[in-house]
Amino acid sequence: MGNALVLPFAEITDDMLPLVGGKGLNLGLMTRAGLPVPDGVCVTTEAYRRVAENAGLGPVLDELAAAGPDDLAPLAERARDLVRKAEVPADIAAAVRETAGHGPVAVRSSATAEDLPTASFAGQQDTYLNVLGPDAVLRAVRDCWASLWTDRAVAYRAANGIDHAAVRLCVVVQQMVPAEVAGVMFTANPVTGRRHETVIDAAPGLGESVVSGAVNPDHFVVDTATGRITERRVADRTTLIRGLPEGGTEQIAADAGGGACLTDEQLVALAGLGARVEEHYGAPQDTEWAIDADGGLWLTQARPITTLYPVPASDLPGLRVYLSVNVAQGMYRPFTPMGIEAFGFLTRQGSGAGATQNLAGALRAPGLAVAGRRVFVDVTGAVRSGVGRRVLPRLLDVGEARSATVIRGLLDDPRLRPQPVSPRAILRALAQSAAGGHRVPLQIAQTIADPAAALRRAQRLRDQLGRLLPLPADATAQTRLDHVERVLGRETFPIVYATVPDFIAGYLMLGLARLLLPDPADRARLQNVLRSLPHNPTTEMDLALWQAATRIKADPEAARLLRDTPADNLARSPLPATVQAELNAFLAEYGHRAVAEIDIGMPRWSDGPAHILGVLANYLRLDDPALAPAALFAKGAEEADRTIAELAAGAGGVRGSVIGFALGRTRQLAGLRELPKFNLVRIFAGLRVHLTAVGAELTGRGVLDRPDDIYFTTLAEARDGLRGTDLKPLVAERRADYERELGRRHIPRVLLSDGTEPEAVGLPAGPPSAATAPGTLTGTPASAGTVTGTARVIHDPTGAHLNPGEILVCPSTDPGWTPLFLTAGGLVMEMGGAISHGAVVAREYGIPAVVGVAGATERIEDGARISVDGAAGTVTAEPGD
Repeated sequence: MGNALVLPFAEITDDMLPLVGGKGLNLGLMTRAGLPVPDGVCVTTEAYRRVAENAGLGPVLDELAAAGPDDLAPLAERARDLVRKAEVPADIAAAVRETAGHGPVAVRSSATAEDLPTASFAGQQDTYLNVLGPDAVLRAVRDCWASLWTDRAVAYRAANGIDHAAVRLCVVVQQMVPAEVAGVMFTANPVTGRRHETVIDAAPGLGESVVSGAVNPDHFVVDTATGRITERRVADRTTLIRGLPEGGTEQIAADAGGGACLTDEQLVALAGLGARVEEHYGAPQDTEWAIDADGGLWLTQARPITTLYPVPASDLPGLRVYLSVNVAQGMYRPFTPMGIEAFGFLTRQGSGAGATQNLAGALRAPGLAVAGRRVFVDVTGAVRSGVGRRVLPRLLDVGEARSATVIRGLLDDPRLRPQPVSPRAILRALAQSAAGGHRVPLQIAQTIADPAAALRRAQRLRDQLGRLLPLPADATAQTRLDHVERVLGRETFPIVYATVPDFIAGYLMLGLARLLLPDPADRARLQNVLRSLPHNPTTEMDLALWQAATRIKADPEAARLLRDTPADNLARSPLPATVQAELNAFLAEYGHRAVAEIDIGMPRWSDGPAHILGVLANYLRLDDPALAPAALFAKGAEEADRTIAELAAGAGGVRGSVIGFALGRTRQLAGLRELPKFNLVRIFAGLRVHLTAVGAELTGRGVLDRPDDIYFTTLAEARDGLRGTDLKPLVAERRADYERELGRRHIPRVLLSDGTEPEAVGLPAGPPSAATAPGTLTGTPASAGTVTGTARVIHDPTGAHLNPGEILVCPSTDPGWTPLFLTAGGLVMEMGGAISHGAVVAREYGIPAVVGVAGATERIEDGARISVDGAAGTVTAEPGD
């Protein structure tokens, strides 16, 4: 029977996806692997292609390519009608009729975009069960072809960026299993992420009752390694779906009694079968299965579990604990390959720098790991160290409070019991650290004594970067790559680290003042001291942009054009002279910055100013002079000075003098907290000049398609390109993976090496952002004050529109977001802690802020009225009109 129209499962090989689609390919591969799959055939995509040509889908496909979300459903309906009415050529009809066999069959859709590693398309097309006879099979196949154009399938393709015109449909015709019990089985736990758990849902009768949600199934969890059943929940199962003698199915009421529908032996056998399927595909699988009257196990389908977050690769033994760098840095998006390599250079320099190196050795230094193109830090050593258990959660409390909660919840896991460290080794490491790191306490002391020294140091570093980063215009590509590697490998960390002791000195002085203020009310007022801090390059950047907007406002025609024209259009057109001059001046100082700027592969604002033009337009919409950011910043500075004076006077005597001195130093030094990252980003921007030049040369040689492809290679691979290696296939593969990862919305803040996401397990400590009252979310207090206003949910600041006074609700922030803060009425952020980037800037601007609010961007509706209490750490939905 095998031909271009119909292929038996046993003839399907792994190069036939274009002919048989995802489901058909999986069934064929499982058959060839000897797994228990019912006999069947695939009516190939060649048959569908010919029918679709007869249907005349071209005009509908053209409209779909340009359609918005609201236009998809009527176009999908038109496509379905065209396919259903299309003439089926005689040879196709005859080939399909031959597939009917001698008994009931299941007729199932199998699209070429189905069961992909990142998009399963589960349930998007139709299935017909217990189909009897050639005519019924042909009707079912035609209906399957039409179901490629269901509303849900079209919407799913649009959401996943899959071209409607490129998708084809194969139809699987498979022998029906007379199922006594059936259901679904995940070979990894899709909720917790645990890779060693098999999750089984089961019900009597056909598996459609479980798949469609028509029944509450029995639920089981099996430890795959031991066969132990760790969870068992027997449901009411009041509905059963069974086949009819004349064909088709019926849904009937069922007796809920009789206990579990699977025995322990059957559960263990199913888990073992699931393990075989997973081993066959090399990844966790979502399967459908059935057990016949003789107790035989059958697999009717398998597809990848696309929702699991990938686990970092590690050769180290035992359970590992990974902390997300992306979450800590407020960066949801993935890193480019070059960005990962640059981050690795920085980390290796840090682990080899004097005190850091020696202490890291004693406390088992964290290492970097990559999963889902995000960077994780292996903190297992800290979790298994007595010192690390005390220090790590406390550090996270102020930077990423929800991660601290998760880490504390892991400390009772017997697999992560502390390991003893030799006292002699600790003493030796401390002695070596003191010898290698004596400059740090000395620099802190000098900075406290002479704060101006920190500013002089910052200027020297700026001058040093001005000399370090450029190369002659005629430098060769090889010279540029050598320069990039040298700067990343030797120069970057010392420059970035050089100013860290300076801002630490400021926060140490804040801590000293806190110790000297016994009254909690006085301590709470210390937040005011951190408002409108000087010498913070990020707030200076935002205020510089505001001043630019103020000067543009003096040119009414330029201001009108900027306000009324979309930023993308402005960026492609000649700008008014006033706007162009202000933009050039701003980019000369801050053009090295960007959203997700810690990735060297991300374009800088100087590469494309659309985002900055959009922010300027937002600023021009602010008409109330009292709310002008410069005025609010000055008011915040006055309040900070007044608070210091009042706290010092209230304490009186020597203690008051010390408090006044300490808080004065805090004001002078704490703003430098942003300087290390500012310098790092300046280095990255300077090196991008050389990398992009190399990319241009490689493009000219034909080994890259465009210059920015260089960021999807490593330095070694770029050198290979200079020797003639074609890098285009490698870049294409990585770009496709990167684009898929851009669509991933959920990034675990903590991940275990067995795949577990501890937040999803419900650890005793629990996440802090559970609702405490109807309509109320809680998080970490970040900036005192209350505000009620319109919530504006923003996932990407580029091109975002935030009206003055609206409350910014976002996943996380980095300096690329902060221009929005100047006109925001408040801030709600899913990530972060009390001294995370967003919290610090919110305090400096004096806007109420709550951070670490779980699921804020999903649980708060865009445009809703909400109240933010930055002191209590609550976000409350206001009643509607």
